[in-house]
Amino acid sequence: MDEELVSRRIVLPNGDLRLLQPEDASALPDAGAIEWAPITPYWSVLWRSGAALAREVDVADLRGRRVLELGCGLALPSIAAARAGAVVLATDGSPDALPLVARNAEANGVHLDTATVDWAEPARLLKRAPFDLVLGADVLYERNSIGALLSLLPRLAPEAWIADPGRAAADAFIDRARRNWAVEEQVRGVVRIHRMKLEG
Repeated sequence: MDEELVSRRIVLPNGDLRLLQPEDASALPDAGAIEWAPITPYWSVLWRSGAALAREVDVADLRGRRVLELGCGLALPSIAAARAGAVVLATDGSPDALPLVARNAEANGVHLDTATVDWAEPARLLKRAPFDLVLGADVLYERNSIGALLSLLPRLAPEAWIADPGRAAADAFIDRARRNWAVEEQVRGVVRIHRMKLEG
């Protein structure tokens, strides 16, 4: 299998990380304003949102905090969070993603746990809650996931950082989130990072 993987160097403020990813996905996403991966499994792409969120996480004080990443894919934010001292659970809807996540974590000298999670059936995940922080990079590409995510987040943690490159569902998600969350937005190139804190 190694011949089907390529190594990527990711430059972060506190030192580089190295990620293996499937060779077929290494040339994606395109250079347009919004990334697109028409054929390759989404989990295998190193999305700009994941890299931007990892840079934010890399400089945060997460020592001892319980961090959950939803839709982790290659889990770059999770690996950065683990290196920053967090206790991390990286989750994805595709079980195919998780062996490579574990392998990349080990190669970068960090430990994290993984789990397959379907947002529509979160019972197993909720048993592991509460977390201190939820991370999500480029998880808003389908409008029908907005309701499930907004329902799930408050049951998981009082804080969430969601990174998005401007997908169609993102504005609707943030508009609805503002009903219950204080939201601060930071722009990193084409990526917007929404730092959300539960109100009340």
